[in-house]
Amino acid sequence: MFERYTETARRVIFFARYEASQYGSSVIASEHILLGLLSEDRTIMRRFAGFIQSGLEIRDEIDSRVKRGKPFATSVEVPLSDESKRILNLAGEEADRLNHRHIGTEHILLGILRLPDSLAARLLIARGAKANLIRQQIAISPASLVASTRPAAGALTTLDDILGLLRAGNSKQVAGFFHDKGQFVDSSGKRWIGRTEIDNGAETLFAPFAKRNASLLLEDMTKGPSETCVASVLWEFAAASSEHSKSILRMSIVLASTEEEWTIVLMQVTPLTFG
Repeated sequence: MFERYTETARRVIFFARYEASQYGSSVIASEHILLGLLSEDRTIMRRFAGFIQSGLEIRDEIDSRVKRGKPFATSVEVPLSDESKRILNLAGEEADRLNHRHIGTEHILLGILRLPDSLAARLLIARGAKANLIRQQIAISPASLVASTRPAAGALTTLDDILGLLRAGNSKQVAGFFHDKGQFVDSSGKRWIGRTEIDNGAETLFAPFAKRNASLLLEDMTKGPSETCVASVLWEFAAASSEHSKSILRMSIVLASTEEEWTIVLMQVTPLTFG
């Protein structure tokens, strides 16, 4: 069944089987495939679904909906549920539809969304994932083009970590992601230069944007020149002023690879609108 699957897609099934064992489930259900997908390919939601979503948040919601049983050893064989079999068959159909020889994680994502009544699909659809838009994005991005423009996984992981800290309210820790010569341009246009200045002004710089339950949308992230990546993130949260219900900002972030680590060399915050 899995002859056409890429190594990454096969590992999704492996992780899905592991998740089923940890949930004490007698079958590999759609939510286990989704968790396996997020474990193996952390960037897929940002690449194709157009939003940043932490696997931990999705797991928390699954935990609130699915009763855990007693975990068992991974050596125990666990069959696919009928729903999961359908998802994987649909993944194959999506690969054929796109004239792709191999079945990858993106096709599994489409397979999940093709089964809208499944728990996995409901979780993704509620967060804005749309099968037709993802399919279009994959169709117009040949493998060679995607490979040349897709940002490095390390840069995406670093960005995910930064935004996770801001959402959790840990504003001071964000300064640790800046390069020694990094720069930050705040919403008033003031430029903060260098790690020392940014560290000292961390509370002033980031506290206004560290809001729990803020809405994040990764508009775009692409490779730049000389081992850099450029990201644009929309940041929406309740406004401090009683005159407005919400604030929307755009964070433009440039990350650079330095000694196998990705750090911020420039972050600029621009107010967009108030509602």
